[in-house]
Formats: sequence, structure tokens, C-alpha cells
Amino acid sequence: MLYAEPHRALIESVTRFVESEIDPHAEAWEEAGIFPAHTLFRKMGQQGFLGITKPEAYGGAALDYSYGLAFCEALGNSRSASVTMAVGVQVDMATPALARHGSDALCREFLAPSISGEYVACLGVSEVGAGSDVASVKTTARKDGDDYVINGGKMWTTNGTQADWMCLLANTSDGPVHRNKSLICVPMKTKGVRVARKLDKLGMRASDTAQIFFDDVRVPQRFRIGEEGKGFVYQMEQFQIERLWGAAGGLRKMERAIAMTIDYTAHRRVFGSPILDNQVVHFRLAELQTKVELLRSLIYRAVLAMLAGEDVTQLASMAKLTAGRLLREVTDSCLQYWGGMGYMTESEISRMYRDGRLTSIGGGADEVMLSIIAKGMGILPRRGQ
Repeated sequence: MLYAEPHRALIESVTRFVESEIDPHAEAWEEAGIFPAHTLFRKMGQQGFLGITKPEAYGGAALDYSYGLAFCEALGNSRSASVTMAVGVQVDMATPALARHGSDALCREFLAPSISGEYVACLGVSEVGAGSDVASVKTTARKDGDDYVINGGKMWTTNGTQADWMCLLANTSDGPVHRNKSLICVPMKTKGVRVARKLDKLGMRASDTAQIFFDDVRVPQRFRIGEEGKGFVYQMEQFQIERLWGAAGGLRKMERAIAMTIDYTAHRRVFGSPILDNQVVHFRLAELQTKVELLRSLIYRAVLAMLAGEDVTQLASMAKLTAGRLLREVTDSCLQYWGGMGYMTESEISRMYRDGRLTSIGGGADEVMLSIIAKGMGILPRRGQ
């Protein structure tokens, strides 16, 4: 068993928080195209939710990742996938490298207030010409005295319009692309940082996503996370946590979609009988529920391997690939049984359909996951043959 009584207590606590602090506002935040990250994160920080796996020295609980998984899974009960994603950036995408490799001073300056919810964090990796291909990022950070001077831009930055700081991946030398990058903490109010625009998205509309430019942004070199030139390696480590979060965060959303559809089709009558009475419908829902449970087993296996100190690149990639495809399958199949009502933006199943599409793109597209998995199987591309 992965979850014991303390895990279940955490899940119950998070579920109560979701029901009282998130779900009542889900529709309003969706319509506004943003949620109040500072207000919500401060409340989450007060509950200890933002530092579950982080060091106690900076306000965290120092628990293993099985508790981080329980938190993620419970947060997935929320009616707002946008909030689930934004919280994921805060706890499992922008801060793991800082917690693991950052100096004590750097952690006190950026990690501690992120755990308390005083700061909102964002991750600066993707660029207009470099999404899943992280090695090709062009943003530079050149040394000038004791500082870095940063030039370039980042795209599709979750929390970007509200963030207090960014975990930025930039080229700090002209060396080989896998050894010339560093992760740097960049305060978003620094001169030269410009939020160019808030992006208009198909889904996750309550989560603010930005395009950001850096024009001679000067930050001290002490803001670098860990060793210079290790940024690509550190980011690959962060990606494993991000991909597990992306997979686990969808579990209860898919189960919610199935449960909602059972309820709707049990009451919606066609030709005199409930839609649910059709064998093709209830068999399909049973099949989808089985697939969700299979995905949960894969995610749990990956987390157990992580706790044992194993490299989970392969399992995390498989979980993320499967989750993205299954989210599309579940929400599409369920929406079909809602008929015309499923096509209305007022229906939660419609929002689930739009929101779920991101999982096959963000944090590494499906095709990148397949490439990683194939390499793990010993299948290497033979170009030019």
C-alpha cells in the first residue's frame, strides 16, 4: 500500500480545502481568465500544502514524495484544472531544483516565501523556438562582474503575470548545449523584465500564461541555482517530478468526468429509456474506469521506484504519455454522451475536454515522451540511413 493513515488524513484536508476555497470560485475564475494566486497560495501556505516535500529549514514538512503524490491526487478533485496546474508549477516545477541544489541563502530568499505562499513562482524554460527541445533555448546570461546580464524571452509561462520570481534556464557559456546552461532565480520586478502579453488559450483559462522578455536584466551570480553549466541536468530532474504531477493530477479529474457522466446519462432519457441503460454506454464507462485504475498503478509504481532511489525517467515518461492520451479519451468519450449539452461552455465536461488537451503537450509533448521511452528500450535513431 502506498498510502497509510497520514496520507489519507492529508487527502481529506486537501479535499476540504478544495471544496471551500477553490470550487465555489471555479466558474468565476474561468470567466475572468485568472485566479488570485497570491491570495489562494497564502491560504495554502498557512495549511502547509506548498512545502510538503521541502526541507524543514525553509518551512517545509520534509516528507517523502508519496505525500506529494497524495496532495496532487487530492487537489485533482478540484473543478478548476487551472488551479491544479498553477499549484503544480509552484511546488513541483519551479522549486525542486532550488530545494535540492540551491544555497542556504538562495533558499531563504526564494524557497521559504514560496513555501509560505508569500511568493508566486514561475518556470522559464520554453521559448518561441524551443518548447520540448530544451537544449535549443536561446536566452543568454553573460557574466559582468559579479552579475549575470540576461537577454532573451520565454513563452507559455504559467503564473507569468502574477509571479514574484522565475526559475530561469539560460545559456551561461558557449559550450556544448547540454553543459552550457544554468538555472537562475530572477525576481520578476527586476528592471528589464517585461511581461509582453497574457496569452489567450484553448483551455486552462483560469491560469494566467505569459510571454516574457528580458532586456539587459541584471541579477547577481549568487542567484544561480547550484553549479554553473548544470542547468540542463537540473531541469531534467525537475521534469521527472513535473511529469509525475501532470499524470497524477488528472486521475481524479477523469474519475470525476466518468462519475458526472454516469449521473447525467442515468437521468437523461432518449427514446423512453435512460442513456445509461444502453450497453454500449455503460460498457464504455466501465472500460474507461479500468484504464484510469491502470494509470494509477503505473504512477504509484513510479513513485515507489523514486522512493527507492531509482531513476524513474522511463516510468515517469510512460505515465505522462499515458495520462495525456487517456485524458483526451475519457473527456471526449464522456462529452459524447452529454450530447448537445456537452458542447456548451457552461458544462463542466466541456471545460474538462479543453483543459485536458494540454497534458499531451506541456512538460514534453507525447512525441518527446515516446522518444525517451524508445531510447530507454535501447532503440536509438539512425539518421541519414
